[in-house]
Amino acid sequence: MDSHRALVASGDGPARFEQLTDADLPPGEVTVDVRYSSLNYKDGLAVTGKGKIVRKFPLVCGIDLAGVVAESDAPQWRPGDEVIVTGWGLSETHPGGYTARQRVPADWLVHKPEPIGLRQSMAVGTAGLTAMLCVLALEESGVSPEDGGEVLVTGAAGGVGSVAVALLSRLGHRVTAATGRPETRDYLTSLGASGFVGREELAGDSGRPLDRARWSAAVDTVGGQVLATVLKQTDYRGAVAACGMAAGTDLPTSVLPFILRGIDLRGIDSVQCPNPVRAEAWSRLSTDLPLDVLDAATEVRPLSEVPELAAEILAGRTRGRVVVDTAA
Repeated sequence: MDSHRALVASGDGPARFEQLTDADLPPGEVTVDVRYSSLNYKDGLAVTGKGKIVRKFPLVCGIDLAGVVAESDAPQWRPGDEVIVTGWGLSETHPGGYTARQRVPADWLVHKPEPIGLRQSMAVGTAGLTAMLCVLALEESGVSPEDGGEVLVTGAAGGVGSVAVALLSRLGHRVTAATGRPETRDYLTSLGASGFVGREELAGDSGRPLDRARWSAAVDTVGGQVLATVLKQTDYRGAVAACGMAAGTDLPTSVLPFILRGIDLRGIDSVQCPNPVRAEAWSRLSTDLPLDVLDAATEVRPLSEVPELAAEILAGRTRGRVVVDTAA
């Protein structure tokens, strides 16, 4: 490929489109023809320049990519293999997926599982992988649909939240969706939510160290006071998987939810997640995530629109998953 378009952050404002060649690709054993990427909150911060995501400049943005191996110096990867890369510093210290061609270290790739297609793999992307890691963490903490309790998902209409709702519902849990956008309730019902909580119910501080127990478990994508409230409302020996910070990085809580109710707070990171855990998560996604629901929750947009979409996701005006067609 002689030339390809890429969305590049230069450190002096929003990312801009540039024409690159293979000579601009970073070191690595595997060169990938990128077919799709995705849009995440982190991408919004990187593309707009409003968050300190990119740590070296210039750098191609996009924390996810899916495509086909074009060239490989690694024996485990052959030209034609369909592969996925998420995390590992893409769009932070290593050029990312908002381009038609990228080169990465061989141990960063995972095989695209069947029956998920390349486009669907980016509908999953970092957000879906994170959601599955949250579910695995809850299961490791003993949370089971047989318990009959309600599982809360905060930020439910967002990328991680949407996939978490669909996964938990498919696994048999009763899912309550927390959202600040009442207009998304029909959409969340279609994903499997059976109850709703307004974001305002969780965003305020009751002033009590413990509230009435409401949730057997929770997936929190928001952080801040919302997470603190969720912890105070989680039932005895429940578990909370925390993976976001849209509402802030502070956690104004006490030790009482932990020492009086014995709850388990699990922090979820998908960036440095070991490959064996990634492989397990992708395998579970291929069986536990209803692909028809995923498709209904996904829109495909061209790479040319990513600068505008980045502002939209930061303003909370997107829902579900946005797949980026890197050729458009």
